[in-house]
Amino acid sequence: MSVAELSAPHQFSFRENDLPDPPPGRVQVRVEAVGICGSDLHYFAEGHVGYTQVRYPMVLGHEPCGTVLKTGAGVTGWSAGDRVALEAPIYCYHCEACMTGRHNLCENGTFMSSPEEPGFFRDRVNLPAVSLIPLPANLSFAEATIWEPLGIILHSFRFAAPQLGETAAVFGAGPIGLTTIAALKLAGLSRIWCIEPVAHRRELALALGADDAIDPHQADPVAEVMAATHKRGIDLAIDCAAKENSINQALRMTRTAGRVQVTAVPSEILVPIEFHVIRRKELNFYTSRRANHTGHTAVEMLSKFPKQFTPMVTHQMGLNEVQQAFEMLETYSDGVGKIVVVPER
Repeated sequence: MSVAELSAPHQFSFRENDLPDPPPGRVQVRVEAVGICGSDLHYFAEGHVGYTQVRYPMVLGHEPCGTVLKTGAGVTGWSAGDRVALEAPIYCYHCEACMTGRHNLCENGTFMSSPEEPGFFRDRVNLPAVSLIPLPANLSFAEATIWEPLGIILHSFRFAAPQLGETAAVFGAGPIGLTTIAALKLAGLSRIWCIEPVAHRRELALALGADDAIDPHQADPVAEVMAATHKRGIDLAIDCAAKENSINQALRMTRTAGRVQVTAVPSEILVPIEFHVIRRKELNFYTSRRANHTGHTAVEMLSKFPKQFTPMVTHQMGLNEVQQAFEMLETYSDGVGKIVVVPER
């Protein structure tokens, strides 16, 4: 069983991977490790990510690393045995978004881990040679999967623009929130709050760089942050949860003319927004989608500062344990932070 498919709501099944040799311009890679993303969990538990509805069966997983096995005709620069990170998007390079450098908004592209294109919860995959990034030797495959969420965070920072000495709050301490906290710490922020209802995730947030961790079920995070900043508010709020009115809490705790970045994907299609808070404070309100040419930088950053990020990986599980892994994430059990699926485990 070398392919794990989401075959029904909350249900994975397995089949053999009948993969041909790589065609021209493509490379065949053995998948060594794949991180589980929050969007994977959306498909598993809710059946959609935003407007995109699941179509069963569907192969998830888009935070992969692996080893080159074969190269198709015309491929240069890669050889069997090379350790690589694998980028899931496949762009057209001809639409307006691509021609203006915003490839993450490609109008005609596909994404490996979508209803149209299977992802990486499998043992081998063929993909374009341009989608490979070399991996440094000091990172294990499981650790290296963090490159993909880190790339998303670095792209979001183009909008959020954290500055040395500023204050920030991060909503959510899942892998995206934890990666955001670690990156903000490296950016030199003076104080970082994390708002997270799950106790062991608050502990992970503190370990990765948060100065304060607030349980929103026990205290009002807006009141706590406003009191700590003497009613000024924070410079920057980043919502990596989009749960329980967190977006509006982010708006209310941000200072006048501050910045609010929503990196999370809300479960709801329509999300109530307190528009007049944005208007009266002239807040800069940003969203971002995936990553855009940040993969190489993310790999380099992770290689230079591994200890700032890798503690979030709490579990490694085999492909045959993917059902258990998703159930664990859905229930926040066993102190789970980030789970990495290792197909050959």
